[in-house]
Parts: sequence; C-alpha cells; structure tokens
Amino acid sequence: MTHAIATAPAAEDWSRVLLERGYCIVRGALPAATIAALDRDLAGDFARTPFCQGGFYGATTKRFGRLLVRSRHVEALVRHEAVLGVAEQVLSPWCDRIQLNVAQAIAIHPGAPAQLPHRDQDMWRAPAGMPEYLVNVIWPLTDFTAANGATVVWPGSHGANALEPEPPCEPIAAEMAPGDALLFLGSTLHGAGANRTAGVRRGIVVGYSLGWLKPYENQWLAYPPQVARHFAPELAALVGYRQHRPNLGNYEGQCPSVLLGGDACAPLGAIDALRPDQAAMVEAFARAQGTAP
Repeated sequence: MTHAIATAPAAEDWSRVLLERGYCIVRGALPAATIAALDRDLAGDFARTPFCQGGFYGATTKRFGRLLVRSRHVEALVRHEAVLGVAEQVLSPWCDRIQLNVAQAIAIHPGAPAQLPHRDQDMWRAPAGMPEYLVNVIWPLTDFTAANGATVVWPGSHGANALEPEPPCEPIAAEMAPGDALLFLGSTLHGAGANRTAGVRRGIVVGYSLGWLKPYENQWLAYPPQVARHFAPELAALVGYRQHRPNLGNYEGQCPSVLLGGDACAPLGAIDALRPDQAAMVEAFARAQGTAP
C-alpha cells in the first residue's frame, strides 16, 4: 500500500512522512487543469525529442530539460510553496540554501523495461547514511499505473538504510493521477517501472539539492542571464543566481544576481558573503590584530 496524503497538510507533515518513509504521495497538490495545460505545451517537444541512448536512460524513453522556457506552467511545479517548504526543511541542516537540481520531462514508451533501481544521491561521491542531498518530486502528466511504468519506490530504503546491501521492504508502484505528486529523498531506492501497456507514460521530475553541489542540470546554461532576468527574483535565485555562503557561486566576487540587471560588464569589487560563524571569526581576528574598523 502506498503511503499517501489525501489532503493538503502543512509542509511539516509532509516532511515528517518523507523522513520517516523515504517518500510520500500528495493527492491533488495542483489542479489537474494546470497539469493538462503543461502537457499540451510540451506535446511538440515530446514529439521532436529523440529517444535516449544507454541502458540507464533507456532506448524507449524520451527526456528533455530547460522546462522553465518551454511552458509558463512549469513555475507552478518548481515554486510550489509547500513542496519548497519540504525541501527547505529536509535539506537546510546541510546547506545555506537549496537550488533547483533538475526540471525534466520524461516519456516512457510501450515496451520499456524496468529501470535499474538506484538512489539519485549516488550521482555525487559523498558520504551516505545521515546527510540528505536531494529531494525529488515527480508530477504525472498522465495517469501513473503499475502497468504503464509508474515510479517504483522501496519504503524505508533511505538514510542509514541506504548503506545496507538489501532494502528492508518490498517495492511499491506509486500510482497517481495528474495533479498528484510523489516526493522522495535522494537516498531512497527507486526506479521507473516497465511499461506493459500500449500508451505512453509522461511525467515531470523536479529536484532540489544542497546549494553547494554541482546540479544535475547545468542551470546557468539552461537559463543564461538574458533568460533569467525575466524570472521572478525567487525563481532566478533558485536556478543559481544567488551565492551560497561562503562565497560559492560568485561572479567577480559578488552575487551572480548582478548579471540580471545593470551593467554586468562594469568592474566590480568583491564583497564578503560569509556565514555568521565565519563573519564572527573574521571580526574577532581583526580585533585581536587591532585592525577592526
């Protein structure tokens, strides 16, 4: 049985279930009409995109990114208030800010085999067991069923259990309708199911990761300054136009948001962007040296 949340509880409740089970299904997270409009916007891209190559992506699967420039409806998924709240709560112990890791459309065609079970956190060679590096959200564009390749998740396979050779529970198929959302941790074992039907299973994956990690999708190439300057400031920050303290992801020593307005070619002076503990250390050292302003 899937662990589903049928109503719209606070982000705290979603986070609790997510950390307890490794995943949760939120019913009716967005209006089905919004998802239908998004699916219509992406229909041409699905048709034009070639099939993937490689055993992991799958030769009967199509994938493409840069979704924020393909449909205005994508922002409703990426900036879903409660989902962002969950990502912030789960990931904030390990970073100064979160970032958009990926926004990708996926179509699994008839005859597609089951995908290799995997943990998305393994894209980074980092210690496993306690930190969480990633929160993923899968939004169905069509019905997800056990027969057409619904995402399969292994309950309780997250966190410290990611170090065990075998997951503690049998997998479940995350069956959902458009408007529902599947949230799961980067440490949760999962994979696309086999499509044994005559229809195409389409969906969107939106992922949020620690702000100091290299993201799966190169956000600055997907959304260069001439594109990102038309985003809402919060969205531009989410796709990388914001520093991660201390001084990570800067442009000429300043927050890369300077590229979104004014004269980006003007000479700039570097400005400290430190965590409070680091700023306190610098200040204490300056006082001890007698150089404090």
